[in-house]
Order: sequence, then C-alpha cells, then structure tokens
Amino acid sequence: MSSSVIVGTQWGDEGKGKIIDIMAAKADVVVRSSGGNNAGHTVVHGSEVYKLHLLPSGILYPDTICLIGSGVVVDPKVLLEEIDGMKSRGVSCDNLRIDARADIIMPWHRELDKLEEEFKAKQTGVNVGTTGRGIGPCYTDKADRVGIRMYDLVHPECLKKLVKNTGELKNLMIEKVYGGKAFDLDAVYEEYKAYGERLAKYIADGSVIAFDAYKAGKKVLFEGAQATLLDIDFGTYPFVTSSHPIAGGACVGTGIGPKMIDEVIGVGKSYTTRVGNGPFPTELNDELGDLIRNRGGEFGTTTGRPRRTGWFDAVIMRHAVRVNGLTALAINKFDTLAGIPVLKVCTAYETTDGEILKDFPVTLEELAKCKPVYEEIEGYDGDITGCKTFEELPEKCRAYITRLEELCGCPITIIGVGAGREDVIFR
Repeated sequence: MSSSVIVGTQWGDEGKGKIIDIMAAKADVVVRSSGGNNAGHTVVHGSEVYKLHLLPSGILYPDTICLIGSGVVVDPKVLLEEIDGMKSRGVSCDNLRIDARADIIMPWHRELDKLEEEFKAKQTGVNVGTTGRGIGPCYTDKADRVGIRMYDLVHPECLKKLVKNTGELKNLMIEKVYGGKAFDLDAVYEEYKAYGERLAKYIADGSVIAFDAYKAGKKVLFEGAQATLLDIDFGTYPFVTSSHPIAGGACVGTGIGPKMIDEVIGVGKSYTTRVGNGPFPTELNDELGDLIRNRGGEFGTTTGRPRRTGWFDAVIMRHAVRVNGLTALAINKFDTLAGIPVLKVCTAYETTDGEILKDFPVTLEELAKCKPVYEEIEGYDGDITGCKTFEELPEKCRAYITRLEELCGCPITIIGVGAGREDVIFR
C-alpha cells in the first residue's frame, strides 16, 4: 500500500502540476480533493502544454483513474469545456470519476462572488482578490446546507426542486441586497440538466474508489489545489481560499482516514510568488522582481494576472513543513535564479517592536508589521537545465539548496531545473 499527498507550500503556482504529472505516471489513482476552477495546473507533457483547472493531472494517463473528490466545487460548464478540449487533443477522459457528493457551482455563485467582492471593498476597503468564479459562495452554500451536489445534477427531479428553492433565495439576494438582475430559473434548470446528462457517466463514490485502491496495494496520489498560505485556517486570512489545500484536506475532501497517508511532498519555488492582495514580506518591487517574473513566466494559469515576486521565505516554508507534516520538498525553478550575483533568503521576521520571529505569525495584522531578516548567499551562473544529477549542478547552486534544507528543516528530494517534465533531478 502506498499513498502520497502533493501540496503547495507557498501562495500557490509552485509548479505542482509538473511534479504531480511525474508522479502520476506511476500512480493507479490520482485524486483532486479541494478547490475549484480558481486553481490552475500547467503540465508540460512531451512537446504539449496542458492547462488544467478541474481535471486531475493524471488525466493524460488512460490507465490511471482520475477522481474529483467530494471536497471540490465543480463548475459543470467549465469541466465539460475542459473535457471537450482534452478530447480534441486526443485525451479521452474516460478515466475520469466525480464524487457524487461534490457541490456544483451555479450561475448565482459567480454573480454573487463579484457583487459581494464589490460590496465588501466599498464597506471595508479590503479587496480579497477572488477570481470571481463562484468558489467562495459555493462553499458558503455547502456549509449552509443549501448546496446542489453532483448527485442532484444527474437526477433531474432533485435538480429542478433545488434550483427553484435555492434559486429564489439567491435571486432575492442579488436583486434586493446588491441591486443585480435575477436569473431565469427555468433556463438555469434546463442548462444544468443538459450538463448532468453529459456528466452522469462519470459519477461515482470517490471514497470507495480511493479506499479500495489503497487496500488493494495500489498507488494513490492526492493532488492539492492552491497552497498552504491560502488555507482558510492556516493561510493569510482573509486573503485565502474557501477550502483546505493543506495535507489534511486530502482526507476530508476524499473520504479516507489520515492513517492512509504515507508521505506528504511539499512543492515550492526557489523564490516566492503571490497573486492577489495581502502582506508579502520578501516582495521585490524593483527590476530584479520584474526579471524573476519574466524569466520564470510568473503569470496566472487561470487569470493571466502577473504574480508578485520575492525572495525565498524560510519562515513560510517552516510553517508549511509543520502544518502539512511534510516528509520531503520538491523545489522548482532553480534555473530562474541562475546569473543573479547574490541571492537572499528570509530566515526570520523582525517586528516593528524589534522582536525576532522564527515562526509564521498567526494574524494578518502581525504579518503586516514584519520585515524580513535576510541571509545572503552567493549566486550561481550557467544553464542548469541539462543537469541530471545533484552532482552536475554548479557548486554554488548545491550550496544554496543545502542551505534551504537546513533553514526549512526538511529534505529537498526533487529539484526543478527547467520547465519540462524531464527537467527534474531526484535525490
């Protein structure tokens, strides 16, 4: 029996798709356990580049069962567009399964996402920076027990009743609270009934699939969307997502127990990036930040937004090691930093009161008062994309990696030296 959880360790966009794709080649089941189409994974497979938002990264392997777990919120329109796009490129998607318990994103979720964001920004001056795809409102309905699930989507009699009951409430909110335009609920029902007809063949009990595969000695891979600092509890609240992208989310978002997790691999970058608002202690608002952004291709998979860039933050990484129980790290994009004369690593934070913090602050207010305490490390030169072993890397690059391991308290066993699937060194 063997199972692995892959999680992001920073604010997302760490290159999880590539690491998951590599590991999915040896997996029997790949599970997506949280988030929605607000997340994006870029997978480079041979000469092809795939942008995945809802489909698990193992979808490229026809013999690998790809499961969308109960913890995911599914926009059926987006999912079908993604399936059709993959089919047009020769990927059948017949290996896809969707847990019947997964909640679905309705059109009012997308509308309320935008209206609520605008309202809260006016009232508080705080803009969380959501993608506007209805993720938060869908999770809100799930917690409020008025959500519509995949089971309902493929049973028209259930769908019709729920669209009427929930839709009437949402229309009142949209019209009376925000001054928006109500939805034609009959049209919504017909649209979503058609989605259900197409998706019915994929519906399954995800918990049973994952449990049976594990008990049968098969390799199960749980892929996390987004990242640790976007977790609703342990991230930079309120600039977070609405679910649990940490390792524990794999259990609650799939329906398997924690004893069925054998290893947890955290994916990060050799520097730090962030999308959206909120404090970012090591952010580089200068030409060097622009250089790293352009060289690293730091633009959102889902939104295309430029990512904020900064130096590697070991305080963040130690936080990720702790809350995820990481057994190993996979750090990407060491090639991006090649040629920079001096590299900086944040080893601690200094508060406005002069206090030195080794651990990540609990609140946003505390984090906003922190400035990074840096350690400088001599940079390395040369094109390292052709390196296949740790020993082939420049000595100064190896020294940088070794120091990151020491500061983070976790071994770096996977080293990314390029964009391609093959541009990885295993230690």
